[in-house]
Amino acid sequence: MKTTSPNPETISFEPVDPRALLRLKQVLRLCPIGASTWWEGVRRGRFPKPVKLGPKTTAWRASDVLALIDSLPQGQSALNTQ
Repeated sequence: MKTTSPNPETISFEPVDPRALLRLKQVLRLCPIGASTWWEGVRRGRFPKPVKLGPKTTAWRASDVLALIDSLPQGQSALNTQ
C-alpha cells in the first residue's frame, strides 16, 4: 500500500509559546529537515545554539527557532545548510 505525504497547505500546527523550550523532534516539526541537517546547521552557526538541560537533554529556545523561521525568504529552500 502506497502512502502519500500530506498536502503542506492543509497541515495545521499548534501555536508555539516563544518562551518554551523545544526538544529536537518539536524543532523538526517546525523546520522540515532531517536531524543531521539540523545539527550541521547548528555546528556551522546557521541555526540556533541549543540549551543543555542535562547531560543527555538538549533543547532550543522557541523564540530562537521562530526567529530563524521568520528570517527565511519566502518560497526558497533556505534551510539547506550548503
